[in-house]
Amino acid sequence: MKNVKLWTALVTPLHQDGSVHYEDLEKLIRIQEDAGNGVLILGSTGEGLALDDAEKREIAKFTSGLNLSVPVMAGVGGFNLGSQIEWIEFCNGLNIEAFLVVAPLYSKPAFHGQKQWFQSLLDASHKPCMIYNIPSRTGVKVQPGVLKELDGHPNFWAVKEASGSISEYQEFRESVPGIPLFSGDDAMLPFFAAAGSGGLVSVASNVWPKATRLYMEKCINGDTQSLFPLWTHAVKALFSAPNPIPAKVLLHKSGRISTSALRAPLTADELSSDKLLLEADRAVNEWYQKNS
Repeated sequence: MKNVKLWTALVTPLHQDGSVHYEDLEKLIRIQEDAGNGVLILGSTGEGLALDDAEKREIAKFTSGLNLSVPVMAGVGGFNLGSQIEWIEFCNGLNIEAFLVVAPLYSKPAFHGQKQWFQSLLDASHKPCMIYNIPSRTGVKVQPGVLKELDGHPNFWAVKEASGSISEYQEFRESVPGIPLFSGDDAMLPFFAAAGSGGLVSVASNVWPKATRLYMEKCINGDTQSLFPLWTHAVKALFSAPNPIPAKVLLHKSGRISTSALRAPLTADELSSDKLLLEADRAVNEWYQKNS
């Protein structure tokens, strides 16, 4: 599991009525398995916060029962510590190999609050944990000193850095030099890889699973000549509306999911045109054929 360098932050496919589409979910997971990518379920890309506890548990059990050849990671995010501990304890009993643990939402804790939050979740887990820094969603930056305090905890495995800041990446690298740092931003990987990134937690691999894997490998190996500006434009198109709207639209248009339905407050109406998205899809597929 710890050798996996690409994790797909998987979308959660839905029926038009908003219920979870399990046939499509298995189809998407099998596509990732075929590409050799780890699967992250119920993260922000998976609309985890828009699903209720019963739905999340059913998705976790369903995924756990697929007997995959690639590892599964489950998202842990919210603002009630007790609820997150209960979620971790539930997943401890499933075929889920890791947790993605995000800072508490909205409350914006400082050093001691962050340390207590992460310490409690790491203690509850029986699996390796990736701590997730995404201040654009949580409202607070994970403090490098907190990571340093947690270094050495047996369940502190990795960091996902998605602030979009190279300087923050470098702060984390200096604070926990022995902990793998993963880029949580597809577009930033070439820069983070040059600074020693351990891999990528990707949205793009939902729609381009094998091409994104090749992109990741080239970044890690320093072979970036063929990546610009194609991947910059492709990722920009993929985030031309709030995530995961463009990814779901493209998956639907390519026939990999039955609908592009989302949970409120997200809606495909935010994507005014799919022109750039379809152009990016063609360009990435052509790049993959040329370079694979």
